[in-house]
Amino acid sequence: MILYPAIDLKDGQAVRLLRGEMDKATVFNDDPAAQARSFVDAGCAWLHLVDLNGAFAGEPVNAAAVEAILSGCKVPAQLGGGIRNMATIETWLDKGLARVILGTVAVERPELVREAARAFPGRVAVGIDARGGRVATRGWAEETDVDATDLARRYEDAGVAAIIYTDIDRDGAMQGPNIAATAALARAVQIPVIASGGVSSLEDLIALRDCGVTLDGAISGRALYDGALDLRAALETLRG
Repeated sequence: MILYPAIDLKDGQAVRLLRGEMDKATVFNDDPAAQARSFVDAGCAWLHLVDLNGAFAGEPVNAAAVEAILSGCKVPAQLGGGIRNMATIETWLDKGLARVILGTVAVERPELVREAARAFPGRVAVGIDARGGRVATRGWAEETDVDATDLARRYEDAGVAAIIYTDIDRDGAMQGPNIAATAALARAVQIPVIASGGVSSLEDLIALRDCGVTLDGAISGRALYDGALDLRAALETLRG
């Protein structure tokens, strides 16, 4: 199981939000590229990036910070937030991004997700962010009646590389991931699933790894910044 350190970008800084609320942002580093390098130096194999401003704006906002990370780090990175048309997808992949994450358009424009997955095999993931099992879009600001598992099943035959499942109520709260919901989603589809939201300790990672269904990975942010989760130790445990 891959551990993806998260770098959430707001106004050019690396921050963490509490349950996705933009007015509850804690700045952890003014230099996101330096933060990325510290994660890479600790041994991570991937980086998870989110353009928070972009998620609300519907277009890339923190492009300079993302580009600095891509130029300064040699591990693959995936990015979500504000990626809502083919031109933006192509631009990011051309700039060296390994994988784009499509969230809002997975609900609003499923044909775009399918087109992108066909055009760029292995480089398109679907982000499913949910409160109480219902999908939220546009930076989590808009709630829908779409069931998270139903949405995942819609892409079973689309060729997407992964589903990144975030329990919004757990995100940034340091209360542990929603293991039951994540495992249930992973059982419902053949697409690899990456867990996100609330991963705050080594015990959380072990519980996800041993949840009874194989997960592709887990994303952690605040716990790495706060020191509640030691990245080197976590990577060693997962390798072992």
